[in-house]
Amino acid sequence: MSKTIAVGVTGGIAAYKIVDLVSRLKKDEFEVVVIMTEGATKFVTPLTFRTISGREVLTDLWQETERYNVQHIGVAEEADLLVIAPATANFIGKMAHGIADDLLSTVALAVTCPILVVPAMNSNMYLNPIVQSNIEKLKSVGYHVMNPDQGILACGVSGPGRLPEVEVIYQKILDLLNPRQDFTGKRVLINAGATCEDIDPVRFITNRGTGKMGYCLAEEARRRGAEVILISGHTYLSPPPGVHFISVWSAEEMYQQMLQYHDSCDVIIGSAAVSDYKSSQVASQKRKKAEDRSEKWILELVGTPDILKELGKIKKDNQILVGFAAETENVLENARKKIASKNLDLIVANDVTVEGAGFATDTNIVTIIHRNGEVKSFPKMPKQQVAAVILDQVANLMDKSKCEE
Repeated sequence: MSKTIAVGVTGGIAAYKIVDLVSRLKKDEFEVVVIMTEGATKFVTPLTFRTISGREVLTDLWQETERYNVQHIGVAEEADLLVIAPATANFIGKMAHGIADDLLSTVALAVTCPILVVPAMNSNMYLNPIVQSNIEKLKSVGYHVMNPDQGILACGVSGPGRLPEVEVIYQKILDLLNPRQDFTGKRVLINAGATCEDIDPVRFITNRGTGKMGYCLAEEARRRGAEVILISGHTYLSPPPGVHFISVWSAEEMYQQMLQYHDSCDVIIGSAAVSDYKSSQVASQKRKKAEDRSEKWILELVGTPDILKELGKIKKDNQILVGFAAETENVLENARKKIASKNLDLIVANDVTVEGAGFATDTNIVTIIHRNGEVKSFPKMPKQQVAAVILDQVANLMDKSKCEE
């Protein structure tokens, strides 16, 4: 039986791209009902969506229809998934505060199916703390919110706010309608974020890691049925819901926490940006600067624990150990060396000097190398999608291991 997808289109310039999304869904024989806000009709006519979807387009809370006794309740009961794309800052705000003043916002309150929200707007609007707070509120009550792409926007500004590619949205829809549970019964241990090494009570050494990749991995693993333990260093991110979250500061603290949990885990993923060095001595008081600024301060640095290498030494036969190689040169060569030296099953390599593949971005460009030498390279993708790709590779290893038992 065909599933029904309600597609809510709000008043953003990216509304024209949703015509392609509806067409893609119809080609795969989904039933699609399009609901447009008044603002959306200023960018694309209802006739366009009616022609593509083959169904009446709904625009008015008060319009009469023979299909439903009560229109917004009828749509809500029929829908297996509600997709709101593009989702404007205004509409996100209405959903976050339970406002129902038009047909789409009323349907959004009435549905019991999953809701996928795809923000698209000006970068400053998207990054506004109020909008971010509204997005976090939606996530906290179970809404699925995609990260926008980065790039040149219609207003000429460059930054986050572009609607993700239609194919990426389509794949997310398929995931929500047919959720994968290939990690059910598995315990996954992930480290993420940047570790920090104190110099004195005020200053510390760290790096550019933000934790985005590790947090996406934790969210994806949990969505696919895993029990997830996320051990995180310094980051501004909020932990994904449903994971066991442990916050740490230094590399040594992260190492000790990983040791505590590793033995009971089926999969261990080391995505944290662990500081390689720390100060050999930590001052008990803040070091004061000289008045004439002439004084030099020379720090002696010593190594921190190589967490994955130590875990590789004690890895059990039935465990899968995944590492990351953030390189600036000889990427594949350096990554292959780490597979051997750390006893990894696979490693995710990227060149952090390439635009869209480094720290503090919403995208990544990765190559996955297996212990057996198999290499898979992927184009630039949102980190959420990269996380799915990585876990697909881990799932394949789990299947092979099961067949060999």
